[in-house]
Amino acid sequence: MENSVTHTAEHAEEHRGNRKERVGEVVSVKNEKTIIVETTTRVPHPRFRKIVKQVKRFHAHDEDATAKLGDTVLIMESRPISKLKRWRLVSVIKH
Repeated sequence: MENSVTHTAEHAEEHRGNRKERVGEVVSVKNEKTIIVETTTRVPHPRFRKIVKQVKRFHAHDEDATAKLGDTVLIMESRPISKLKRWRLVSVIKH
């Protein structure tokens, strides 16, 4: 019985490694325990093949309010925390 429990825990930890991660810049810290992170991705246009920038904003959970405005941060996908928050802060890369 114990083997199945540990096997499940190991499997869950392996699965956790598959979560998406994004690096972006903090553009808002106005909400309590929430930061808004803006990421920029460069992709070719589907028809014309010109490189275009895609900018996307993510609401991320910042429990200890460690990130400040303008910081570069690493965020990771997580379970839904609120209506808009599906990401959490992993680390501050650059102040």
